[in-house]
Amino acid sequence: MASEKRGLSERKKQILKAIVDAHIEGGGPIGSKSILQNQQLACSSATIRNEMAELEEMGYLEQPHASAGRVPSELGYRFYVDSLIEHYAMTTAEIAQINNLLRAKMGELDQILVAASRLASSMTNYTGIAIKPRARMVSISKFETIYLEPDHYILIAITSAGAVKSKHVHVEKPLEHQTVSRLAVALNENLIGLSADQITLPIIMKIEDRMGVDAHAVSRAIKVIYELLSELDEGEMRVSGIDHLLQYPEYSDVGQLQELLGTLEKKEDILNLVSRTDSDGINVVIGSESEVKVMNNSALVFKPIVQNGRTVGAIGVLGPRRMDYAKVLATLEGLSGNITDMIQANNQLNGGKPNGGN
Repeated sequence: MASEKRGLSERKKQILKAIVDAHIEGGGPIGSKSILQNQQLACSSATIRNEMAELEEMGYLEQPHASAGRVPSELGYRFYVDSLIEHYAMTTAEIAQINNLLRAKMGELDQILVAASRLASSMTNYTGIAIKPRARMVSISKFETIYLEPDHYILIAITSAGAVKSKHVHVEKPLEHQTVSRLAVALNENLIGLSADQITLPIIMKIEDRMGVDAHAVSRAIKVIYELLSELDEGEMRVSGIDHLLQYPEYSDVGQLQELLGTLEKKEDILNLVSRTDSDGINVVIGSESEVKVMNNSALVFKPIVQNGRTVGAIGVLGPRRMDYAKVLATLEGLSGNITDMIQANNQLNGGKPNGGN
């Protein structure tokens, strides 16, 4: 690709950018006359046609029909995103929408991510995605308990990834407030830093010994902890604005749309894609660049949310390959900045404790 990029003259770049911009807006093939009318190019229509033919030979353009204009190829979109895209200047109303998210004062990371993805969907007119990546052998860094009633308390786990997970625990044999507090101490003494497969029977028996006459409280707590760690390892993905896809001709094929919707419902493939991403910048995955086969005609743009050096979530949008990348990138940048501010504010309110989701 490096040699191809060096082979693009400024005029070719200008023509390629004009075609991508026009195709994003209209969706149809773009001809030389259209480029000439809408761009300040000091050349003839014939010259533009020759340049378009060369861009096609280089793989940046495609010709859907013999008599039609050209459309950008996957390579053309990639070059556009990497080298030609212009900064999108957000309107006052769009900035206000993003800033309003900060005023919502949501406490849980799950809520923040879902709200941000919904806003991204409404602002860009694509499908919004909120993701909590797979935890990769998560362990617990601290346990806390909140006593509610003799048969009911809340177990709170702060994970090694900085997330907070809570579970309501119902017990058959009534517990006293002091017993629940002692249980938290015993769990912190014996389970900190351990993954689910490292919590063995000898360790459980040690906790039971520590609890003495209240050993009966341990088995139920351990079961809940296994459930909690399993849920954290699975990752989560929530989708909003799926109906936006229906307005794009790229999804007019019912069979292809059903396959894509099935992938969004199963979530596994997209969760794997995001969880394996090491970059904390905005990631743009176009068409067949994705391991998800049904996304050949789509693009996924997502921004990881990083806290204390760890990725705790991601927000993104899914749409056709010809999505308005400039607006999507600006929207995700603005939203991710607000999310980071909200997490920091919540941490300060919580006395420096990490913020996470239920």
